[in-house]
Amino acid sequence: MRLFGIIGFPLGHSFSQKHFTEKFEREHLADHAYRKFELPDISMLQELLHREPDLCGFNVTIPWKVRVIDYLDEIDPVAAEIGAVNTVKVTRRNGKAWLKGFNTDAPAFRESLLNHLEPLPDSALVLGTGGASRSVIHTLTDLNIIAVTVSRQTVRGGYTYEDLPCHMISEAGVIINTTPVGMAPDTEAMPPVDYSCLREGQLLFDLIYNPPVTAFLSRGEEHGCITVNGEEMFLIQARLAWEIWNIEEKFPADHGKTEH
Repeated sequence: MRLFGIIGFPLGHSFSQKHFTEKFEREHLADHAYRKFELPDISMLQELLHREPDLCGFNVTIPWKVRVIDYLDEIDPVAAEIGAVNTVKVTRRNGKAWLKGFNTDAPAFRESLLNHLEPLPDSALVLGTGGASRSVIHTLTDLNIIAVTVSRQTVRGGYTYEDLPCHMISEAGVIINTTPVGMAPDTEAMPPVDYSCLREGQLLFDLIYNPPVTAFLSRGEEHGCITVNGEEMFLIQARLAWEIWNIEEKFPADHGKTEH
């Protein structure tokens, strides 16, 4: 049995299990399975690894994309630079698990963004400062787009929702919601920005894909904005994760340094 899964808390919003289960059925991979592993505390990961010896890899979602790094034996250089991991490959040798972390948020966001944004703008507003935000900012910086963060608390170089000027909203080439605000089941919620400052033709990108049209995107549509949800990004992430989980890798010489 090759077991895969997703860790996070809560996981009611995630379509990953449905996506991979359908993929395994479609490709006649009867010895493959994908499950949700809700971890209220990231320290429960060690117990999960002991309990599920067939686990070959897992996705990481809110709120553990940053803290999971403390439990890795190895991290891909790009993920280390971003400071967030959303895909982990598990390899076992002599009964010990070796965890290698990757970030597929950044390349998936880049591919999806470029499918909908041309020409590239000078600046972007990034709502949120969590693990997904780090991946988005890394991508925007790589594209030479100035990323300005907005959050509930003051962050150096960014704004809070309360002190965000209207002109910053209207002048941004794209506004990206990287927070879970508006995610099912709390679908009426939306980031507290002044939506009256939006302008027609502006791109609003929400990393959330459940529901397909969040309250954030709905308000954008009311003002004539172009809106994109996170479904395409999710599908790209899933493709990249599957590729990572199926790469044959050599073990580092000191494979036994960490026990899980």
